[in-house]
Amino acid sequence: QVPLVESGGGSVQAGDSLSLSCTTSDRSGIYDMGWYRQAPGKEREVVAIISWTGDRIIYADSVKGRFTISRDNTKRAVTLQVNRLKVGDTAKYHCYADAQPDTWGQGTQVTVSS
Repeated sequence: QVPLVESGGGSVQAGDSLSLSCTTSDRSGIYDMGWYRQAPGKEREVVAIISWTGDRIIYADSVKGRFTISRDNTKRAVTLQVNRLKVGDTAKYHCYADAQPDTWGQGTQVTVSS
């Protein structure tokens, strides 16, 4: 599996912003990357996916216009800028690599309070 390390989570107020980062030490693979999230008692859901070249991006409807995903292949990093956070965004956010096999990181917690 591709090693993934996330950072950048935290506890914030509604309306605040965070920047979530994910890096991998894998230097040879070419694959889409992205972010999923899982709230307590809920299934894991996709947040955003970005292709290797960055020309294809998808967002969950619930985050469109508030979250922005980007990647820097020279640093083997993908970033999720999360703005105008809502209480409903509270979840553990997992980095994802569309490698073989699909891989998710351990996650970083985002907690949003009103």
